[in-house]
Amino acid sequence: MTKIKFGTDGWRAIIAKDYTIDNLMRVAEGTARWLKENKGTKVVIGHDCRFGGKMFAEKAAQVIGYHGIKVHLAQGFVSTPMVSLGVTKTKADIGIVITASHNPPSYNGFKLKSSFGGPTIPKHIAEVENLIPEEVTHKLPSLEDMHNDGLLNYINLEDLYVSQVEDYFDMNAIRNSGIRLAYDAMYGAGQDAMKRLMPNADFLHCDDNPSFRGQAPEPIHRNLQELSQYIKDHEEIDCGLANDGDADRIGMYDGDGNFVDSHHLLLLLLYYLYNYKKETGKVIITFSVTDKMKKLCEKYGLEYEVTKIGFKYIAEIMTKEDVLVGGEESGGIAAKGHIPERDGIWMGLLILEFMAKTGKSLKELIAEVYAEVGPFSFDRDDLHIDESIKQEIIQNCKAGKYTAFGDHKIIKTEDIDGYKFYFSDDEWVMIRPSGTEPVLRVYAQAPDAAGVRTLLDATHATLQG
Repeated sequence: MTKIKFGTDGWRAIIAKDYTIDNLMRVAEGTARWLKENKGTKVVIGHDCRFGGKMFAEKAAQVIGYHGIKVHLAQGFVSTPMVSLGVTKTKADIGIVITASHNPPSYNGFKLKSSFGGPTIPKHIAEVENLIPEEVTHKLPSLEDMHNDGLLNYINLEDLYVSQVEDYFDMNAIRNSGIRLAYDAMYGAGQDAMKRLMPNADFLHCDDNPSFRGQAPEPIHRNLQELSQYIKDHEEIDCGLANDGDADRIGMYDGDGNFVDSHHLLLLLLYYLYNYKKETGKVIITFSVTDKMKKLCEKYGLEYEVTKIGFKYIAEIMTKEDVLVGGEESGGIAAKGHIPERDGIWMGLLILEFMAKTGKSLKELIAEVYAEVGPFSFDRDDLHIDESIKQEIIQNCKAGKYTAFGDHKIIKTEDIDGYKFYFSDDEWVMIRPSGTEPVLRVYAQAPDAAGVRTLLDATHATLQG
């Protein structure tokens, strides 16, 4: 049987190849055994909009139920943050989300959420992995029998989530602010909740389409061309918001249709929470996030920490320390006042609240942040290259064989998770293999977009020359 390993965020595989009912049952069995070893008695299970989500979620519920563990099974598709919140509201021991997040539509996955309402910590993931059997042979109970025996309860996690949002935010102020929002669900699990929360928004790709029309539901600019063009074609639109397949990641656009990446959103949130809401706390960023966050923290006298790639590292710190904001380059962001979980809808509403309270556009707020840390641009290329070439590049990075990329001489290197090569304080390139997809990621920051493209092209030429 295939050895099942969890990546940066859960187990993911191609449906009908490695992501099968049999393998899903194996992972659920490992999870159930871990729960029993740790005296767990209750689980929340949900699925997003991908192929087979309901079937896989129900099968996981049956495996868990066989062990006498109670299951709260979500009605309909839900976002990952809805499951995480549901775990805290029901006082469950763990949450299971059937999702492959931003991966292409051929994938599905299996995420685990801890009792605190965030990603399960690496130590516990490793323990679950070690308990995954080669096969599951026992006869599973039916959902009907589980329900009759008190082991299965159907739960509306979307209602729980919307209620939480309404309690935290002044939604009337946001809705009545005059801000015209365009929302792109990327055919993902945030669509129904956003229709309830922002009913007057313009909605794109907010219908049930598990193929995502062939597009990986990752909220980055190259995947959001329709949203960008829609904003450009409609002058009345003030900003755009997009979420990934399970709605835990975020991407935004200003009123001109320009992409606002997670680096800028993290800076905006830190700027808003500290200066306007007068909140403090530690700031946690992953290795690929802009160093401008460090600069702003130093200006505010706030402690910061840089972690490996993966929100699970941020979440673990958030459970132990007072964290103001934490986030990663890929669009996963968390903030004080919510569960220690990345949440694309929640972070989008925080930005909308910032706009509503100040009466300023997203573009104007970014200009305020630039006045603090200086302007910059960022982009990322994903190289689909042969595995042997990828490994050779990583070994070259490890051995320090790269001294320049094109005309750009390396002055400093960091290797917390991947390899970040600095050419100046404001210019760097980072190289790292993806933990969720078979690609080599190349990241770059420079003072402007043209500079970023120059850095990326020079890096590709050197890597593949």
